[in-house]
Amino acid sequence: MLVRRATPQDADAFAAVVAAVAAEDRWIGTEPPVDVAQRAARLRTLLAEGDTLWVLEDDSGAVVGTLGLHATGVEGVAALGMCIVEHARGRGGGHAFMKTALAHARADPALHKVELEVWPDNARAIALYEAYGFEREGLRRLHYRRRDGSLRSSLIMALLLVDEPVI
Repeated sequence: MLVRRATPQDADAFAAVVAAVAAEDRWIGTEPPVDVAQRAARLRTLLAEGDTLWVLEDDSGAVVGTLGLHATGVEGVAALGMCIVEHARGRGGGHAFMKTALAHARADPALHKVELEVWPDNARAIALYEAYGFEREGLRRLHYRRRDGSLRSSLIMALLLVDEPVI
């Protein structure tokens, strides 16, 4: 497994990974069907604007995972999002992504915090995030309305990149 920065040439494969994981309708907020061409075009724009994206390649060079560290509306806080296709899970890609994202975040003096949201029933992802020091900060109770009308809660987790000041 190899993690590398995404390029505009990766946009179609990146979008296809998101579409495949979304089709499972279990792990990520993106719902199927995903318009791969439209998402790829958006990814090319994000990359041109300097957004920080990576891909995970398997041993054959196929893109099997995606990672983003995105600016939020809060200065100094970045949002982490990642997904890995089913057949590539459990092979160290999540750990490789976490090491990559956190090394990048820690090297950026403008960042003081990385946040993410995860479905509360995604125990494997939660355990991964906690292994890297993320803490549970809260629950967005019945926050996201799905296309079928159901409501989903999300767990808010974050990692402080600085020592917590005494207030």
